Amino acid sequence: MRPTLTTLRTLAAALCGTALALAAPAVTSAQAAGKAPAVTPAQAAAQAPAAGEAPAWESRVSGSDARFRGLAAVSRTTAWAAGTKGTVLLTRDGGRSWRNVSPPGAGALEFRDVEAFDARRAVVLAIGEGQASRVFRTGDGGTTWTETFRNTDPKAFYDCLAFFDARNGIALGDPVDGRFRVLATGDGGRSWRVLPASGMPEALPGEAAFAASGQCVVTARGRAGGRDAWIATGGAASSRVLHSADRGRTWTVTGTSVPAGDPARGVFGLAFRDRAHGLAVGGDYRAGQPSERAAAVSGDGGATWTAAAEPPAAYRSGVAWLPRSRTTALAVGPTGSDVTTDGGRTWRGFDTGSYDTVDCAPDGGCWAAGEKGRLARLAARPGR
Repeated sequence: MRPTLTTLRTLAAALCGTALALAAPAVTSAQAAGKAPAVTPAQAAAQAPAAGEAPAWESRVSGSDARFRGLAAVSRTTAWAAGTKGTVLLTRDGGRSWRNVSPPGAGALEFRDVEAFDARRAVVLAIGEGQASRVFRTGDGGTTWTETFRNTDPKAFYDCLAFFDARNGIALGDPVDGRFRVLATGDGGRSWRVLPASGMPEALPGEAAFAASGQCVVTARGRAGGRDAWIATGGAASSRVLHSADRGRTWTVTGTSVPAGDPARGVFGLAFRDRAHGLAVGGDYRAGQPSERAAAVSGDGGATWTAAAEPPAAYRSGVAWLPRSRTTALAVGPTGSDVTTDGGRTWRGFDTGSYDTVDCAPDGGCWAAGEKGRLARLAARPGR
């Protein structure tokens, strides 16, 4: 969403944990590329809290005062964080130490999303109007970076990005000439092209995406080589979710029950555990404003959405499925974190900390990031 709302876009988020119902093993883009070993269900279960255990965050000292809204969990030991002042951090030791791997000369940029395939390959997105929207890529763990896209359209403003696999990805921009703009890459972020607008439905007056947690455009978790993507919107008369089954070339759209009708309200974060099962969270991000019906669930790939029977008590900016779970997911926002163990129908709070975003890796490693350099990892099960 554009700078008129930038000062209000500061969100929070995080958390990870509780019951783990095992499903068929997921495949990450790194595994599909042959760069990461597959994780067995037993290995994932050993890392995640068991049923009945309360989730807990373990704080990690980042050494930075940046606000991190971009987060990529590679494993329990490896994670990337991207945020204000052009900051990118990388840990490879479970968060005991963080290496500043920021692109040179990027201090004036606002990084809002990062997608990583392993400890060496990552793509980060900077937001803003005109040339402030940029994409950088590294293939050597942040030792060097290449700027692979710089927006030249003064009307365009990019918000977040997502990958289908190690090569194919898209970046989402707010509406230009009445339609959301989508970039696409087929070479791992080395080059980008603007997709034709003909396959995109018309945007509603005032409709935009929120660059809050890197979750305004998402793909189905664990489906390497997949083609499905979803966009979350707000700021208009109603909140909506757009779905593409062809990697962003054509889209369908449907309304949700998440509150809208104001530039500060709508869907802020999405998470899909497969092509069918999705979660949406949002509300009104202004402090002290009510956010009834701040969560919804879909069982048909986003074609329809049902309001959560017991939603989070306040606005939430991010959401993530627990790896290999069919029922457990996490929602986060500036006033706390919530967990569901019934696929999003009911939520209960378990933490009051402020985080902007959350992400979980296939091995059960979940990470959270937020304001003032805050970074945390989900505690492992006792004795592990």
